[in-house]
Amino acid sequence: MSTVMAKTFAELGLSESTQQALRDVGYESPSPIQEQAIPELLQGHDVIGQAQTGTGKTAAFGLPIMEYIDASEQSVQALVLTPTRELCIQVTQALRTYGAHSGVDVVAVFGGAPIRTQQAQLRAGGHVVVGTVGRVLDLISRHSLVLHDCRFVVLDEADEMLDLGFLEDVEKILSLTPSSRQTALFSATMPPPIRKLADHYMYDPTIVQVEAATLTIDTVAQFQLPVEVKEKPDKLVEVLKAEMSPQALADGAQAIVFVRTKIRCEQLFRTLRDRGMNVRALHGDMSQGSRDGVMLAFKGGRVPILVATDVAARGLDISTVTVVVNYDVPTSPDTYVHRIGRTGRVGRSGRAITFVERRQSGELEAIERHIGTNVARWEQGVVAAPTPVRERPRRHSKPRISPRHDHETYAKLVLGGGSAEGLSVADIVASVTSSAGLDGEAVRDVLVLERFSFLSVPEAEAERVIAALNGREIGSKSPQAVSLGRVKRK
Repeated sequence: MSTVMAKTFAELGLSESTQQALRDVGYESPSPIQEQAIPELLQGHDVIGQAQTGTGKTAAFGLPIMEYIDASEQSVQALVLTPTRELCIQVTQALRTYGAHSGVDVVAVFGGAPIRTQQAQLRAGGHVVVGTVGRVLDLISRHSLVLHDCRFVVLDEADEMLDLGFLEDVEKILSLTPSSRQTALFSATMPPPIRKLADHYMYDPTIVQVEAATLTIDTVAQFQLPVEVKEKPDKLVEVLKAEMSPQALADGAQAIVFVRTKIRCEQLFRTLRDRGMNVRALHGDMSQGSRDGVMLAFKGGRVPILVATDVAARGLDISTVTVVVNYDVPTSPDTYVHRIGRTGRVGRSGRAITFVERRQSGELEAIERHIGTNVARWEQGVVAAPTPVRERPRRHSKPRISPRHDHETYAKLVLGGGSAEGLSVADIVASVTSSAGLDGEAVRDVLVLERFSFLSVPEAEAERVIAALNGREIGSKSPQAVSLGRVKRK
């Protein structure tokens, strides 16, 4: 691990134009990950950075990118891959800030926006491309994105790419970049598939590990609330009225209610709104303008309650959140810690309440094992002391991961539900990994149609996956899983 301990950005070796851009936005001194990663990247080394959102990792790779780009060359010289549209936009905005005085053109490419507009932006220039995996591949296939001159590649939040099932596509993209490129990989956790990818595509990387303050959550009181499915909306109203009392609201209290799917997010928002609550929704199907408006209202304190999906809320950093409600049990213990870390910030105390259906007791037990403590039962009016939570940065949350083999026989499964019920590829991959204990690399060929979905899993695991999925809620329903046959993977 690097031991560089610089006190100013000037000592890191950054150019005057980059330093001026940092002064413009009020950056005074580098964070620990910036101190350690920037000199390594400026020296041309590959870097693996183990750090969470909020540690300053975007500047850790973004500032060196600005030093590498030759603005007089009209070609894509750097590529940043992100797992979500939200992170793509966030990184793009940051890089444009860092390059404000250097003439570097940063282009964002992501799904859900007109591809022709992005093609036009790439034709007009584009020294740095920040993109989601699917849209980058699409543009490459259309010959609109050429990576022959790409000398710097960043994989941002690589573990999230794994969880969403994107790792094979990431490898395709890496294989299309020059072998002489410099590569940086940032990930909150380092599960085996990510380590394997680093081994294959990085050259003697320097490892930088930084534990963010939000990884140690000693200011959050945690509770569980056993509920029946039908009573969940009423229980949520009860919990929010108890936790967000008139006095608490007067003191600026805010709550985030986390749900698994976009459809449930919208449904729950309407339910709470119809009960007279000042609430907004935040999910991936909203336009960027709508999401920006919601975030401004929530950050400004004009809206006290936000119902959000994990993907849409990724990167949220709002210090005034006092309550987090897990309306749906998180798909992994890591996600649980990430969610409840949204409260108890900046020395304040926070509270986290997790709704637990009868069939989800095993998931709660996995969370308790991961955080090393039991979660107390929520009762109205009961005030509990904060529960120390120690996330284990080196441990991946998924249980019993089986190794994969190159010539493994796979079974194709069909699920009795599709896009009409709100299912997505990410939902299916997350459900298989959390309920059946497979790693994301083992869930392949996921295809979501309107009424049915298909996926392939190792044949040896097929029966266990079917048993785990049947009766388990994905999206807004509990689809039946059936095996269709075998397919030899080569």
